[in-house]
Amino acid sequence: MPQALFCAFLEPSLLSPRYDPTTHDPPHLPTNSSRPVNLNVGALCAAGIGPASAAYPPSKEIHSAMSIPATQLRPGMIIKHNNDLHSVFSVEHRTPGNLRAFIQAKLRNLRTGAMFEHRFRSPDPIDKITVDETEMEYLYNDGDSYYFMDTSNYEQTHLTREILGDAVDYLIPNLQIKVEFFDGKAVGIELPQTVELTVVSTEPGLKSATASNVTKPAKTETGLVVQVPPFINEGEKIKVDTAEGVYLSRA
Repeated sequence: MPQALFCAFLEPSLLSPRYDPTTHDPPHLPTNSSRPVNLNVGALCAAGIGPASAAYPPSKEIHSAMSIPATQLRPGMIIKHNNDLHSVFSVEHRTPGNLRAFIQAKLRNLRTGAMFEHRFRSPDPIDKITVDETEMEYLYNDGDSYYFMDTSNYEQTHLTREILGDAVDYLIPNLQIKVEFFDGKAVGIELPQTVELTVVSTEPGLKSATASNVTKPAKTETGLVVQVPPFINEGEKIKVDTAEGVYLSRA
């Protein structure tokens, strides 16, 4: 784990005022004493002394964090919210009349399993967390269980609809995807920015129709319903944005 990220995830209860970082000299670590060593880990980080020096093993699960705007939230993503890790269950973009747009997200706490909704403003910065990721291929679903295969060793893992949330609306067989692991367990997936879905049900298209503000609902192979231009017909493939679930173009 990078030192900066290690420091960012420290609990305040670990900090102690016993170390002066201006000396750049770590305190002596007794090797034959049963008394606990009370280190100021925050100061160690500030002084440029890494996690190994502080005797706190780095997590192998969390690799990096990056800030993204709330508009880039996608189902299946792992984020840090209120100092806890959460998987994004669903995302809804709303623009209520003349009010400012916002994002209504349903989140699942990875530590407690609790599910709740939270409203983000569109420009709000979100800490997207990269945990252990494995490139996998989506195979199929059996009821509410969705199966993925690691193509390097053919090992399979599955996630339930309860964990994946609205991400299931974008899963099609043979889709290459990243499955995210935390504490050795699959906790989510990272969807591509767009997916290509086949329209299985919609009103007949009009040959003379052109792209306009007029749309019609179209049901795709995954069950996702998307508003499409009137010239789209059943059997056609369309490109869909996984962040907002909207039609982009013909595939």
